[in-house]
Amino acid sequence: MHVFICENTPNGILTGVYDAWELKIQERCSHADIYLVSGQPDNYELFCDYHTVAPSAEKAGKVVSTLNRKLGHDFYETILTAILSIDLSGKKKMDKANAVYQTIVAALHSPKGARVLDSLSNPYIYRVFELSRATASEAHHLKGFLRFSELQNGVLFSTIHPKNNVLPILAEHFTDRFPQENFMIYDETHQLAAVHRAGKNYMLVDASDINTELLQNYSENEARFQKLWLAFFDSIAIEARTNPELQAQNIPKRFWKDAVELRHFCE
Repeated sequence: MHVFICENTPNGILTGVYDAWELKIQERCSHADIYLVSGQPDNYELFCDYHTVAPSAEKAGKVVSTLNRKLGHDFYETILTAILSIDLSGKKKMDKANAVYQTIVAALHSPKGARVLDSLSNPYIYRVFELSRATASEAHHLKGFLRFSELQNGVLFSTIHPKNNVLPILAEHFTDRFPQENFMIYDETHQLAAVHRAGKNYMLVDASDINTELLQNYSENEARFQKLWLAFFDSIAIEARTNPELQAQNIPKRFWKDAVELRHFCE
């Protein structure tokens, strides 16, 4: 058995897919004899060859190109959203990196091609479906719940606390929506930020040392509009029909601290 230890990032896992496939060709072994792990394994087993994967943008790019060319962009999007999942149950179920690898193998070797994603009886494909759905669902929620505030320098800023690494999905979405705006989305959970300059593409940067105090310096217009919005929110509320359970269904409580009108409920 060959075990590939990959960095838990899209580049890391896709590089692992590239290296694993290359080794399979060189040593003429079976794909079943290959296992990918995202992050360091809990235990090392006897009679296994361990390979540490060095992330390579070039190798990952080749895998992305192959998936898009042979299986289509929708298939690639499913794989990417599965990789971006935090995979909290990874220790109990198969590792997401291996599920991704075996799903790609199944798709490239089947006459169904990308349609193998419908074969949910396959445990690898079902695992990818499960992970992809979790990430896509959270990204969909945040596309609607994410709130930008205007800082004194005119930059639109937002803080999010997602479970999964949905920042690349949100950054691409809001780049399409606000191409001529300067904005930043700060993922406090994963200490990452998406920075977008007007007319440019976004960049993902390490935000572990971000100065959060400076990001509270709102413009005069922003402070005024927040007060107006809160006044409107309070004025349309009907106290006799308060329904916290329904409110939590419409906007899950974990999003409340990032919403101006609900933030005070979390304080």
